[in-house]
Amino acid sequence: MRNPWTKKNPFMSMWLSGANKVAGAARGQASAAVKREVSRASKTGAAEAGKQVLDFWSAAFGSPAKSRGRKKR
Repeated sequence: MRNPWTKKNPFMSMWLSGANKVAGAARGQASAAVKREVSRASKTGAAEAGKQVLDFWSAAFGSPAKSRGRKKR
């Protein structure tokens, strides 16, 4: 007599395939969100670092960090 526990179960196979599909979609969404967040953070960080460097060297040479513009009469 064959062991019933080793027999293939088509319903279990379909259920696991569906679960794997959902997990793959969730993993894709999560990795895309992380990539967007890292990209945004690196752009913001680079801009802030550039501003800090400019402010530092402007203060070191005694010149104002911002331009004054034209005076209104």
